[in-house]
Amino acid sequence: MFSTQTTPRRTFIRQSLGIGLGVFFLPSALKAKSLFSFGACDWSIGQRASLNAFETAKAIGLDGIQVSLGTIKDNMHLRLGDMQEKYLQASRSTNVKIASLAIGELNEVPYKSEGQTQEWVHDSIDVANALGCKVVLLAFFGKGDLRDDLEGKKEVIRKLKELAPKAERQNVYLAIESWLSAEEHLDIIEKVGSSHIKVYYDVANATSMGYDIFREMRLLGTDYICEVHAKENGHLLGKGEVDFIKVRNVLEEIGYRDWIILEGAIPNGMEMSEAYRKNLKFLHQTFNA
Repeated sequence: MFSTQTTPRRTFIRQSLGIGLGVFFLPSALKAKSLFSFGACDWSIGQRASLNAFETAKAIGLDGIQVSLGTIKDNMHLRLGDMQEKYLQASRSTNVKIASLAIGELNEVPYKSEGQTQEWVHDSIDVANALGCKVVLLAFFGKGDLRDDLEGKKEVIRKLKELAPKAERQNVYLAIESWLSAEEHLDIIEKVGSSHIKVYYDVANATSMGYDIFREMRLLGTDYICEVHAKENGHLLGKGEVDFIKVRNVLEEIGYRDWIILEGAIPNGMEMSEAYRKNLKFLHQTFNA
C-alpha cells in the first residue's frame, strides 16, 4: 500500500525509476499482468488417483494437476504419509504442481448421507496442507446430488459446520461443486457461516443447467469462487456452448487470477493427449494473450 504522505511528483518519479542510482526499477503498476496457470483433473487425463498423472501432465505441457484423494478401493490412499511424499516427489521431478485436491468418490458415496465421508473430508484438510495446496473439491453429483433435497442440504450444512473450524485453522478451502445455482450455494455457505466454505465453479455444468454463468460469477466473485473448471462436454474448448472469451473477461473483472483446471473437452474419436494439447493452446491464447 502506498504511503499517505505527500511526495513531490518529480522526486517520486526519480525514486521510482532509480534515476541517479544506476538502477532501473519498474513500478508495480507498470509490470505485466500475472498469468493464469493451467492444470487438469487427474481423472480427465486417464490417471485418476495415480502417480502417473504427473508424467502425463508434463507431456501435455500443463502447469499442474488436480489430484484425487483416492478411491474406495485404495481407502483414500493420499491420507497415507508415504503416499503424500511420493506425490510431492513426483511433483518436484516433473515440475508439475499440485493445484488442488478432489474427492470424486462423493458422487457414489454421498456426503449428505454416508457417515464415512466425514472422515474423508476431515482428513483431506490435513492432506491438502501436506501437499501445499489450499482447495479441496467436494463433489455433489450422481448419488450426491443436492437438487430438491432439503434434508440432504441440512446434513451437508451440519457436517460442514463441524469441519469448518479445522479448515479455517489450516487455511484450506472446502469447495462445493454441484448442480445448484449460485444463490443456492450462497445459502449453504451462509448457513455454515465460515469463510473457508466456497464454490468450485464449473462453467460447463452451470451452462448446461441454464444458469447465466457471467451473472453468477459476478455474484459469487472471488469471495466465494476458489477455483474454476474449464470444461465442455464432447467438444474442444471454444467449440461448444461456453463463451470462454467472456469467461476470461468476467474473471479478470472480479479479480480472479488463480488456477484454471481442464476437465472433459474431448470430442468423440479424438485421443486425450491430442485434445488436451489443443485445449491448452486455446487456454493460453484466450486467457494469457
